[in-house]
Amino acid sequence: MDTSTDQLSLAVATTHGSVDAATWDVWAFSGESGAKASAGMVAAIQALLADAGIALSQVDAIAFGQGPGAFTGLRTACAVTQGLAASLRPGGVPVIPVNTLLAVAQAARLAAAARGDVSATALAGPWTAVMDARMGEVYVARYVFTSALTPTAVPACTQAPVLLTPTALKAWVADRERGHVVGNAYAAYGAQWVDAPGFEMWQDAMPTAAALLHLSPALWASGAAVAASDAVPLYVRDKVAQTTAERLHLKAVQAAKDPLQP
Repeated sequence: MDTSTDQLSLAVATTHGSVDAATWDVWAFSGESGAKASAGMVAAIQALLADAGIALSQVDAIAFGQGPGAFTGLRTACAVTQGLAASLRPGGVPVIPVNTLLAVAQAARLAAAARGDVSATALAGPWTAVMDARMGEVYVARYVFTSALTPTAVPACTQAPVLLTPTALKAWVADRERGHVVGNAYAAYGAQWVDAPGFEMWQDAMPTAAALLHLSPALWASGAAVAASDAVPLYVRDKVAQTTAERLHLKAVQAAKDPLQP
């Protein structure tokens, strides 16, 4: 499950003796996230399981998008994950925290494969995930994938999730090896990245539950699964919002440094 953005994404998968996605059966659901997600999320999960012919007691693990992302959405995913995992059977079931930015990169790779492009150029190499963090900033992380669509090992993280201004990101990307740059931030800040080195092949992408499922086998094998009580958010930003004075000060500073900064 992922509720880190304004999109709720759920998926259930059963496997047939292999972690290769070709052997999976997947049922998926998407809807509105935020306050509306928490009201119908459990019912949607139950409906997916029913469609898959799976009883709640048969679930082996729960993967969830742990962030960074929307504060309310992250808390919703963690609360539902904890509740379900703890109640499914005595002792609970393992949960797999998945970084939202890693999921964004994987979702973009799945989209490339769906378009028929499964070349090493399309799937391998560095992927920079950039998500709108609001407040004039973006969440950024970079991962290096192999050409395997379903990773056989956790992709190497060469930049842990961090907050950057759009201007700082422009310089950061220009200083690094060319690769894929993906996410949802271009709609908000793309005017500042037009003709910027590294942004030529930007791809819009959002974290999806299907991406979480593709990442889960490698994360599981790496020992990333935790107990239900340890399903906690990864915020990156410590503050939910700025005060009016802080917003005005930030705008003044940004305007002085960069006239294009919104």
